[in-house]
Amino acid sequence: MLCDRCGLRGARVFQAHSRLRLCGECFLEDVRVRVWGEVERWRMVEPGDVILMALSGGKDSYVLLESLALKFKSSRLLGLSIVEGIPGYNRVEDVKALVETAKSYSVDVLVVSVKEFTGASVSEMVSEARRRGLAESACTFCGLSRRRVMDYYARALGATKLATAHNLDDEVQTLIVNIMRGDTVGVLKIHPNSGAPEGGVRRIKPLRKIYEWETATYAMIRGFAMQTTECPFIDENPTLRAGVRSILYEVEKLKPGSLLRALQHLDEVLGEEASKLKGAKIGVCPRCGAPTSSTRTLCKLCELLEAIGVGEPRYAKLRGEIRQNIAE
Repeated sequence: MLCDRCGLRGARVFQAHSRLRLCGECFLEDVRVRVWGEVERWRMVEPGDVILMALSGGKDSYVLLESLALKFKSSRLLGLSIVEGIPGYNRVEDVKALVETAKSYSVDVLVVSVKEFTGASVSEMVSEARRRGLAESACTFCGLSRRRVMDYYARALGATKLATAHNLDDEVQTLIVNIMRGDTVGVLKIHPNSGAPEGGVRRIKPLRKIYEWETATYAMIRGFAMQTTECPFIDENPTLRAGVRSILYEVEKLKPGSLLRALQHLDEVLGEEASKLKGAKIGVCPRCGAPTSSTRTLCKLCELLEAIGVGEPRYAKLRGEIRQNIAE
């Protein structure tokens, strides 16, 4: 069967939401064009922007890297890879492959460890939390630490945009979780119009309309040496998101395109409300100086680290100082 798009090459990929059968080349082009279209539609990248890309070494981050590297000059792009410190998950060869791939596009990647930044690795945080009887999941420690690293280096390196590789599945899962929690602000923050709070760096999600299976297929067709090892904490202390993920997969299987339509509907109805969040005034953590809710005594990360005995996290002492070198 020939490709529905070019009619020249054999079809390799069936795109359920569009009902198209595509050859490898047309599939790759389809994904790139959709990524670029989303970037342009919401003005994610503007003249003069310097973009810091959060690159984990997984399938999504490789698609983010290539999509932006084929669209923008390398002088406007930087990469940031965060080593969480999880035995069996963080592999030296995965980071090396990512750095080498980025270099092929003339993009430098900064490699930062959670332990050097906070004072404890994610595994150490989880072990101490369990020893003290705390119920926080590994995902909470990991997510908060990663976000803090990204925000810090985006500001310290002078980036004007912070690009993450969240895909369509990630976005709709977050949407449903926030609805279930009654978190209206969380729902609005998903919209590209939400911008950044006062003094913050705007986060952009170029892959927000690309399915997870599409990023996996893209990475396999391109032959990227992506990280395939699953985090050992994934099945421990299951989160609400894990349950929502399973249900959404079933919904998408029964009615292909459901996730895409859900996010498109969000874009259409919440744009005006989301734009009101731009430049919102927020509080500052007295311990580390990071932006946080004005109702909190400490930011959530400082609070969690204090609960496991890290009362003076290393990032509180950085205050704009860069301690990492561009990976060679």
